[in-house]
Amino acid sequence: MELHGYRLCRWRLVLVGLGVLCTGGFLLLLLYWMPEWCVKSTCTRTAARDAEVVLLQSTDEFRRWFLAKVRVMLAPGRNPFHSLETQTTSAPSSPTCPVSSDSSHPLANGYTPQPSNGSPDQELVKRYGDYQPSQIRYFTFHSTKYYWNDEKQNFEVLNGLEDLQLSCSKLHTEHSKGLSRNQQEYRRLFFGMNEIAVKVPSVFKLLIKEVLNPFYIFQLFSVILWCTDEYYYYAIAIVFMSVISIATSLYTIKKQYVMLHDMVAAHSIVRVSVCRANNVIDEVLSTDLVPGDVMVIPSNGTIMPCDAVLISGTCIVNESMLTGESVPVTKTNLPNPLPGDRGNSDCAYNTEEHKRHTLFCGTNIIQTRFYTSELVKALVVRTGFSTAKGQLVRSILYPKPTDFKLYRDAYLFLLCLVGVAGIGFIYSIILSIIKEVSAGTIVIESLDIITITVPPALPAAMTAGIVYAQRRLKQIGIFCISPQRINICGQINLVCFDKTGTLTEDGLDLWGVQRVENGSFLPSEETAYKESLVKSQFVGCMATCHSLTKIEGQLSGDPLDLKMFEATGWFLEEATEEETSLHNRIMPTVVRPPKQLLPQDAPLTAEDNMELYELSSAYEIGIVRQFPFSSALQRMSVVARLLGEKRMDAYMKGAPEVVASLCKHNTVPANFGDILEGYTKEGFRVIALAHRRLESKLSWHKVQNISRDHIEKNMEFLGLIIMQNKLKTETPGVLRDLHQAHIRTVMVTGDNMLTAISVARDCGMISPQDKVIIAEAFPPHDGQSARINWRYADKPSKATRLEEINISLEDVCHVDEPKTRELFHFAMNGKSFAVIAEHFPDMLQKLVLHGTVFARMAPDQKTQLIETLQGVDYYVGMCGDGANDCGALKRAHGGISLSELEASVASPFTSRTPNISCVPSLIREGRAALITSFCVFKFMALYSIIQYISVTLLYSILSNLGDFQFLFIDLAIILLIVFTMSLNPAWKELVSRRPPSDHCLLELPNYDIHLGQRAVLVRSLDSTVRCLQQIKENHLDNLATRIGLLSYLH
Repeated sequence: MELHGYRLCRWRLVLVGLGVLCTGGFLLLLLYWMPEWCVKSTCTRTAARDAEVVLLQSTDEFRRWFLAKVRVMLAPGRNPFHSLETQTTSAPSSPTCPVSSDSSHPLANGYTPQPSNGSPDQELVKRYGDYQPSQIRYFTFHSTKYYWNDEKQNFEVLNGLEDLQLSCSKLHTEHSKGLSRNQQEYRRLFFGMNEIAVKVPSVFKLLIKEVLNPFYIFQLFSVILWCTDEYYYYAIAIVFMSVISIATSLYTIKKQYVMLHDMVAAHSIVRVSVCRANNVIDEVLSTDLVPGDVMVIPSNGTIMPCDAVLISGTCIVNESMLTGESVPVTKTNLPNPLPGDRGNSDCAYNTEEHKRHTLFCGTNIIQTRFYTSELVKALVVRTGFSTAKGQLVRSILYPKPTDFKLYRDAYLFLLCLVGVAGIGFIYSIILSIIKEVSAGTIVIESLDIITITVPPALPAAMTAGIVYAQRRLKQIGIFCISPQRINICGQINLVCFDKTGTLTEDGLDLWGVQRVENGSFLPSEETAYKESLVKSQFVGCMATCHSLTKIEGQLSGDPLDLKMFEATGWFLEEATEEETSLHNRIMPTVVRPPKQLLPQDAPLTAEDNMELYELSSAYEIGIVRQFPFSSALQRMSVVARLLGEKRMDAYMKGAPEVVASLCKHNTVPANFGDILEGYTKEGFRVIALAHRRLESKLSWHKVQNISRDHIEKNMEFLGLIIMQNKLKTETPGVLRDLHQAHIRTVMVTGDNMLTAISVARDCGMISPQDKVIIAEAFPPHDGQSARINWRYADKPSKATRLEEINISLEDVCHVDEPKTRELFHFAMNGKSFAVIAEHFPDMLQKLVLHGTVFARMAPDQKTQLIETLQGVDYYVGMCGDGANDCGALKRAHGGISLSELEASVASPFTSRTPNISCVPSLIREGRAALITSFCVFKFMALYSIIQYISVTLLYSILSNLGDFQFLFIDLAIILLIVFTMSLNPAWKELVSRRPPSDHCLLELPNYDIHLGQRAVLVRSLDSTVRCLQQIKENHLDNLATRIGLLSYLH
């Protein structure tokens, strides 16, 4: 945003007030529509530090203007993160913060601090009454407060502790004890209440905002003019249609606000326990939390009211609100490097870099784990609209406008009609003066020319096709809360899809396994649930190498881990709730096979048969240490120990190429690459397993401190697990229809990269013969500049140079042209997307032209991707089902939600059919509505010109159409045709030809048609007038002859 400072100017205010009076309020309306004119006409330019009003201009392609009033907040200090004792208590001497020495000044007799929400706090008055106040200048824009920074000489946002760039060790040593009540209340002055307040405007405010639309103002002007001319019938019809339109719009907008308010308000206010600086646990409302508070996470879970970093304990969290994946994630405490180990590991805390240690607002804490008697504590880092949930809500409340060329061209065309009306206006005035017509008649007839040339019924006529399309969409289960988006959907040439729950069913299914023995692959098997394999290392790896946990007696975790473990038929046992209070790192999770799979030494008794599925005490494996999955390393591993064995075992699973590279060469089959390529080409997700017997010298305590590099080496390759992410039945067919219609498809998901690429191949988004190149970007580090590594998805170990890719990023196909061959697809994750957007912005636009898979994308990154695609002239549709898709659904030209919950609040369209078959239906109806609107606009424009010329010619002979003639033309002919020509349904198939798009109303062929029609019209009218004049002259000549003859006879 570009910021310009202004101060109010009294004499300019007086001149503007006089102008408003002289124009009958029209100038006030103009200043309301143009905020930059309002500020520049009533204020004078000044420095930002002295500004009373700031004028903001967006830096995007829309260059929108906003104004905000600068306010002054009184506070006992200037920095919320400093203690009051370290800050100056004298009044600032800068001219922006004057303090009067007069005893009559309100500050002279004591300080009355005011929190940032504007309401005085009596406790603060008493507590800080001795401090000399500081005046803090700020303004609020889009629910975010910008404070003046004297050092940077600019307004800036206070986000939270992240602004301090504190290292992990400092967060532990300096901020882990919590805040005192005084510090908490002082910080609340700056950060405000911890709430995401979505205010529902009153019906009156919404009505005023809607009625002040320029079209409705013009309709009001037309109605008043027609009533003055006693043309009541058409005026009543226009008023009726306008009232219906306004009422429908108000209902829709009000409903959206209420739904969003209810969604945000749910679980937003809870009671939380916070740790004070004196080791006292205090209960407060979540709205009182500020950055720096240390909150205690309850053992039975909660909904996080803020963004916080774990400083002790472990939490199991459901982050579906952010990622769309209903998979519990384990969050561990932020590492606290020892003084001797501090270095590269003691980096500055960042929510993105340390997201595995961060609890985000709105996520569901399912369960907590703690060691000995230590509480699970989290340090609050962000509150309110600065949180992850707050940013998501802001993207819904304040979306960027949708740029649609039809509407833009329509306004330009209307300006042309206004110019034509101006010519007729001047002509009618001059002609009426020559004919000595009365002044009142001149005014009414001249203004009537404008209402004829720019028809007030145009908005209603343009809406007809949209209304019929909306009705047809409702019949097939698609509901619309933003009808104007239907037209835009007709231009969609790219659709982004979420993966889980949209393209696929939830989770993965086990297709089969292929074990390795003596360095060779055995034939593939459908299952590992066999008695012969129960004690094998392959099944042992499947049973132990995972991150599963039990929540309320049910196994929960990553779907891949869950399916893999369920395929073994084993049982998992964790510590009970009583044992949890004494839980420590060396207390293992135990897995056991069902007794029926174990070799039996003696016949089973009847009692044993009754307990067929009891866990066997003869064979069990304890998981001693877990190294969690890392997307960077593409693997995870565990250290386990078989009951009764002295030596421990290491099990590893991960990407096949990565696992094979860490195994002994003689254990990896020679045809490993061919087998793997065969599976990946068929769209399977392949996981490799490996095992290693550890040295006997490794004790339990040593394992807890050993690094994973010492464990994950010299492994023995065990084989492959083949997983299949089942697509929804309708997915391949719908994507095929979209491709045949030359509509590009893109996957944007919060899931991991390999799964996303596998699904993209399986559903036909990526053809089997096409190559996928993963772009992996790294930010600047240790003096090195940002860089991008390129590698093939099917060959992760092989790096690729960009110059070697047989594709020209400079010579890309136009978005409207079908791509005859698509040999390469780019894929990247959210972290790489952010780095490329920041350090390689020119490269990003080129990459998205051939980017097909975007994985691990955060909600704001999904929105940014939509904007980037729109920036390269795509009309983008978005289909998703989760709250994490809200921003993208709102920003896309056509967003359709498959969920009736959170996503439907932001999405213009909601489908009751839980699959993507609704997407082609929406595009077809959009095309039908767009063509209808295009034709209606041309028809109305031609009708207005015809009537304009007709009335102008009638004015020339001091005549005009009668009221019922106008009524017959406007209602019986025009509106009847307009409302019936829109009834044609959409074509039943989605074809490749799209409706005209860029400058469709201003294209030369359309002008030629209009000009040709008007030339014929003018020539016909001119001929008619000449004939009438000739008839009149002949009639007068005959009359004169007859009079002369009669005179002669007499």
